[in-house]
Amino acid sequence: MQGPLDRSGVTKLLRAWEGGDQQALERLTPLVYNELRRIARRYMARERPGRTLQATALVNEAYLRLVDAKEVGWRDRAHFFAISARTMRRILIESARARSYEKRGGGQERITLDGSLAIQGRPGPDLMALDDALNALAAMDPRRSQVVELRFFGGLSVEETAEVLKVSPETVHRDWKLARAWLLRELSGEKRNEG
Repeated sequence: MQGPLDRSGVTKLLRAWEGGDQQALERLTPLVYNELRRIARRYMARERPGRTLQATALVNEAYLRLVDAKEVGWRDRAHFFAISARTMRRILIESARARSYEKRGGGQERITLDGSLAIQGRPGPDLMALDDALNALAAMDPRRSQVVELRFFGGLSVEETAEVLKVSPETVHRDWKLARAWLLRELSGEKRNEG
């Protein structure tokens, strides 16, 4: 996620903007907007054609919500993109719920989690089922849920995810592997034998 401005520069602009400097927001906007577009394109590339929500609309809605966010306490560039990933997830879930409501539950749209989460030969889970599973995972292991959120919804690499969470890339790899296995079991309806 390297851009024309170094990481500390983005952090400085975020903090200046939070302090009320509108010029900082004007300088920050093209930098973060392009990153948000890249993240949204990466996510939307995994979606099937014909979706009503397009990458540009996702970015615009996320950006508007981020600009209107009050009292976030931007720590740094990585924190901004972590919040961005969460915001995109919420928008996508709202969109999926609206479509589901319109369809009255029939024909829920299926998504394909990237190759790392897809089960060969099986359709992907619907977005709402994934959200429910991620919420359950977050209750048990918040960091693993964040790894999935950042990698899947945020489109962040292992290294970028490690930076956001302030852990090693090896930890992200391990969390991703364990979270993926847990989510696949949860989404397939398999239950662990307790006892």
